[in-house]
Amino acid sequence: MGEEAAEPRRPGVGVGVVVTSAAHPNCVLLGKRKGALGAGTYQLPGGHLEFGESLAECAARETLEEAALRLRHVRFASAVNAVCASQRYHYVTVLMKGEAEPGAEPRNQEPDKNEGWEWVKWDEFPPADQLFWALRCLREQGYNPFTEEFDHLKGYTGSHQLE
Repeated sequence: MGEEAAEPRRPGVGVGVVVTSAAHPNCVLLGKRKGALGAGTYQLPGGHLEFGESLAECAARETLEEAALRLRHVRFASAVNAVCASQRYHYVTVLMKGEAEPGAEPRNQEPDKNEGWEWVKWDEFPPADQLFWALRCLREQGYNPFTEEFDHLKGYTGSHQLE
């Protein structure tokens, strides 16, 4: 007695945010990761879903904390289940979409985690191997932030095994 069985590892739950801006047509906000996991890859704003928080609240909070942008019209975009066994990484990431308030520009609020933010044309993205996993999976689904269609989810089985 006294010894508790080890809890099985469980996936993390994250929220990623596809941020668009009327001032930057056909662009989304990308940053370049720093740190041990995924350093040098491009990412969306986002982070962990907090207990009791809605997905929209999480998207708005993370974007404000990381890029100093307030969002309007926050809504569901997609979901991905990304697994990279070699890195002991498994996250279910819900992707939300939001529009930056008119006239607002991002500021890097977490320089220890991110090199900086830039607006990148969706059709001129870096190659898949330069995208952090959730963003890579989102692109592989065929998601397009400039339509409101959900065709990218047709046939999605909920699994991306990454190396």
